[in-house]
Amino acid sequence: MEAIPNQETSVSMGSDDQRRSQSAAPAGKLSVLVPVYNERNTILPLIERLLRVPINMEIFVTDDGSSDGTTDILREKVVGQYPNVQVFFHTHNQGKGSAIRTLIQHATGQFSVIQDGDMEYDPNDFVVMVSYMVEHNCDALYGSRFIHDHPRMALPNYVVNRLLAMLVRLLYGVKMTDEATCYKMFRTDLLKSVPLVCQRFEFCPEVTAKILRSGYRIDEIPIHYEARSYAAGKKIRWNDGVQAFWTLIRYRWWHPSKAHVQPSDNSDRSNQPL
Repeated sequence: MEAIPNQETSVSMGSDDQRRSQSAAPAGKLSVLVPVYNERNTILPLIERLLRVPINMEIFVTDDGSSDGTTDILREKVVGQYPNVQVFFHTHNQGKGSAIRTLIQHATGQFSVIQDGDMEYDPNDFVVMVSYMVEHNCDALYGSRFIHDHPRMALPNYVVNRLLAMLVRLLYGVKMTDEATCYKMFRTDLLKSVPLVCQRFEFCPEVTAKILRSGYRIDEIPIHYEARSYAAGKKIRWNDGVQAFWTLIRYRWWHPSKAHVQPSDNSDRSNQPL
C-alpha cells in the first residue's frame, strides 16, 4: 500500500450539481472513502463531481489492484493534483471490503461515508445526509434507494435488495428499506471501533450487523440513484448476494467487546442487542 501526498488546485462549481445542492453547507467534516477497481471511465468524473459538492470534505481513494488503466489515471491525473484527495494503492486485487478497511484508518472527519467508484449515486446527497447526522445526533445513516421510489435496476438485483432488508428486520428486529445501499454514513469514531474482517462486498452486511448488535441506531433518508448495467461495469454478482445473506445470519449472534465506542449521547437506543 502506498500513500501519496497532495498539492493545491481549484475546481469550479457545475450548474447541474449546483442546482442539486441548494442546502447550506452543514457543520462537520466528512471523510469520503472511495474503493476503486477497474473504473477508468468514471474515476475522474467522480472525483470532479465530489469536489463540486459544497461541503467540508476529505477524499480517500484505494485503487484495489486495477488492471484496466485506472491505476495509471490515478497516478498521472489525481495524485498531487488536489489538496484534499489522497490515493492508496493495493498491489493486487483484494476486494471492496479490504479497500474500505485500508481507508477507514486514515479518516479524520467527524463523519465518514462510502462512495463507489462509479456514477450510480449522487454525492450532492451528502449535504442532506451530514445535516441529518448533525441535527439528529445520529450514529449511522443509510441513504435509501427505496423509500420513495422503485429505481430502475435489474429485477434479480431488486429482489435481492428487498430480501436483504427483510432479513435485517427478521434477524435484528429493525425496520430497514435498503441494507445494501452504498451510501452508508457513520460517526467516524464509531466506524473505526467496529472490528471489520470483510474482504469483498460483505462489508455492507457485516457493518450493518455489528452496528446493530452493538446497540446503535441506523436511520434512513431517501437519496438519488441511477443503476448502471453489467455491460457498463457493474461488478456485484449472484454469489455476492448469497454471501450477504450468510453474513447477516452469521453475525446475528455476534457480541461487541466492552471497549466498543459509546453512543453519541445518553439517550435510549432503539436497537439494542437481542
